[in-house]
Amino acid sequence: MDTWIINIMENFGYIGILFLIMIENIFPPIPSEVILTFGGFLTTKSDLTIMGVVWFATLGSVLGAVILYGIGYLVNPDRIEKIIDRWGYILRLKKEDILRAEAWFQAHGAWTVFFCRFIPLIRSLISIPAGMARMHFLPFFLLTLAGTLLWNTILVWIGAAVGESWTKIVEIMDIYSYFVYIGLAILLIITIGIFIKKRYT
Repeated sequence: MDTWIINIMENFGYIGILFLIMIENIFPPIPSEVILTFGGFLTTKSDLTIMGVVWFATLGSVLGAVILYGIGYLVNPDRIEKIIDRWGYILRLKKEDILRAEAWFQAHGAWTVFFCRFIPLIRSLISIPAGMARMHFLPFFLLTLAGTLLWNTILVWIGAAVGESWTKIVEIMDIYSYFVYIGLAILLIITIGIFIKKRYT
């Protein structure tokens, strides 16, 4: 997967970055870490600038998040789960992924939209429960923009700073993602346990 991502970025520059990041938000298994750190590296050997990569990546992220927010806002929750059950294997998503995102939103409220921009997989999916909860669009947009801008700036800057060693950052982010997934699984179990306890006691 990394090879075609890199080819698109090298051939299409800012537009390729915008497109890939937007798709990454809609199809979370596409690794944003590769896009952003390689984008940072490209600024050291091309006409691309750090600011340009950050802004186009941020625009792509926000566009993808708004699409998912719209899906959550307009589509019945049961319908979303049925879609994931039927087509999730293509998107590399499971119903549990949506449940984790929803648990985060229900537990922590609107600020989850900001903080989840730093959490793999959840950073994209959190837009769906935000839409399902009918969160006001302006706070959603601003929190998404702020969290996305910060995340993108950090990874693009690191990619530019380490240069050709950008793949090492991706490896570190993979380890980070692994531990985050474990934490999310534990949180989901705790949330379900609390829900069951409240319902049946």
